[in-house]
Amino acid sequence: MTEFKTVRGMRDFLPQEAQTLRTVEARTRKVAELYGYGEIITPVVESYELLSAKAGDEVRSRMFAFKDLGDRDVALRPEFTASVARLVATSMRNEPRPFRLFSVGTIYRYDEPQKGRYREFWQSNFELLGSNRPEADAEILMLTNGLLEKIGLKNHAFKIGHVGVLRGIFSQENVDESIQSTVMQLMDKKQYDDALETVQKARVSERCLKVLRRLVELKGDKILDVTDKIEECIKDYEMAVAATRNLREILKLARQGGCNAAMTVEAGFERGLEYYTGMIFEVYVPDLNIALGGGGRYDRLIELFGGAPTPAVGVAHGLDRILLAMKEQKSGLKGEETKKVVIIPIGDELRGEALRISQKLRESNLSVEVEVMGRKMAKALEDADRRNFDYAVIIGEKELKEGAVVLRNLKSREQNTLKIEELKKRIK
Repeated sequence: MTEFKTVRGMRDFLPQEAQTLRTVEARTRKVAELYGYGEIITPVVESYELLSAKAGDEVRSRMFAFKDLGDRDVALRPEFTASVARLVATSMRNEPRPFRLFSVGTIYRYDEPQKGRYREFWQSNFELLGSNRPEADAEILMLTNGLLEKIGLKNHAFKIGHVGVLRGIFSQENVDESIQSTVMQLMDKKQYDDALETVQKARVSERCLKVLRRLVELKGDKILDVTDKIEECIKDYEMAVAATRNLREILKLARQGGCNAAMTVEAGFERGLEYYTGMIFEVYVPDLNIALGGGGRYDRLIELFGGAPTPAVGVAHGLDRILLAMKEQKSGLKGEETKKVVIIPIGDELRGEALRISQKLRESNLSVEVEVMGRKMAKALEDADRRNFDYAVIIGEKELKEGAVVLRNLKSREQNTLKIEELKKRIK
């Protein structure tokens, strides 16, 4: 007989894992509520043309793309932003701005599976659309910081850059946009020598090559000092200087807003997606060499999909990776406290009463299971202990004649006979 396994790169969540995932998801929803982000739900399957438009070669090559039965080219979403941009360009085009939009769900990329990386993975996604001001970028940094604090992760740190620095240099040097994108993707993979060689083939000036070599080395956690050094390095490139000043303003505002996490500015830092136009960032924790989340500014994507010019900034958080980081840091995450109760009828004739009492307790927001395996009381209590129940309600014929049951506290081992109507109060 064939033993079926999950498809490579996919995973199952067992009850405890699923509960932890849902608790993390609940925290992201709470953050969305606190910051005023409204939830939208977009399809998992979108047109290939939409998803590939500005995804970048790396992402395009890893999309789950196929033809549907209508012979249309479609794909599973490799990220949320293209779907959000489509929605804003169409159904929401006449809504007042800014938009603060939130999504959570599964994303699909045909990556090589490894620690913290799956082909189906979970993300929460926040997009602030309609503002080109630095306080919007600062809000996304603050929101990400607030979420990781709420989840209880320790020592998370931001790596921050600005696409406009390199784009400004390349534009002034008249480098073709497709070559710019190739260079950015090489830098995203930290293949700096290959990136510089590609730039050199584009016949840029010696001054440009010298500036780029220096920029690749410019990084540090004294964030305002680093931006000063970047500005000095690129002083002959007007658009790049403007981008650096924009980055400095964002960092100042984020600090003033209470984002006190460690930050490193890297002049040569890039991300794989082509649509970024401004500040970009990723967030990490020590000892886990993968980003827990990342994002940045993309001011031209809505326009690409037929919408009005709409500046935008956003972030996606990898929920699977956050779960892995929690496991590495041994940081538990408790959901809302709900007492767990098992109801044990002593005899088949009391099963209906057990079901009736269980429903009454559930109406008081208690988690209740009825013993349905026909076990004897000792075995049923042993099973309840093993599964970490808080209370057992034992229904016996003698007590029931007096409108009572036995309530056993499975933690303290105390038990009392009490009226059925007192159960809710005593358990809570």
